Amino acid sequence: MKINDILRLMAGFFTLLSLILAHYISPKFLWLTAFVGLNLFQSGITKWCPAMWILKKLGFTDC
Repeated sequence: MKINDILRLMAGFFTLLSLILAHYISPKFLWLTAFVGLNLFQSGITKWCPAMWILKKLGFTDC
């Protein structure tokens, strides 16, 4: 699996998770949704994402 595929899965997972937690536990979990959105925004501009660095260290490849 490519790093970009994993990044999309992670972003979708954390967005859905934070929305579920906000609905059932506390609306403060919407801050996690905002964090994920801001990270996606900055990575679109800078072409760099902290999760990519971590995934590369774990041995995943771009190919």
